[in-house]
Amino acid sequence: MALGGVSEARQRLLVTAAGIFYREGIHSVGVDRIIGEAKVTRATFYRHFPGKEDLVLAYLQAADQQIRGQVDAALTAGLPAPDALRAVAASIAEGIRSDGFRGCAFLNAVAEYPDPGHPVHQAVLAHRQWFLDTVTALTGSDPRAQRFVMLRDGAMAAGCLSDRDLICETFLSGVDDLIRSSAGGSAGGS
Repeated sequence: MALGGVSEARQRLLVTAAGIFYREGIHSVGVDRIIGEAKVTRATFYRHFPGKEDLVLAYLQAADQQIRGQVDAALTAGLPAPDALRAVAASIAEGIRSDGFRGCAFLNAVAEYPDPGHPVHQAVLAHRQWFLDTVTALTGSDPRAQRFVMLRDGAMAAGCLSDRDLICETFLSGVDDLIRSSAGGSAGGS
């Protein structure tokens, strides 16, 4: 067994699928390829995931947990709200600068699952709502939080299209402008 009671085979399937889904997209990848690259049997796959959609949801859940961990680290550092928001932004910029960056896993997934009623689409919406709520708590304002999320979305999209350093510099500058513009509010002065 792997850590946390999760079997090694399940973890291998999830890590393999996450890498492929993120690099190549979800719909373009078949279960047989994931089974082959994870070096498990078909029976092992179906013992852990009744179908591909279950694997996709587990992939998004793992991505959600990773992002929540990064955000929680910024929030529990005891920083004032503006600095905590800057720390969240710095974490996002670090992700954009990482090798193999291909945009936001959630935005990529929702592009492949446009039906608002689909469980994958719902998982994306739930993650985004959590993120918006978290940023709203830091900024003290839903409109400012919406601006932050839009800055993040733009940086995530542009970060896989052009100069990552320039994109991150622009994103972080935009976040600083947002914080400065709210100097009288909860995310006020530094």
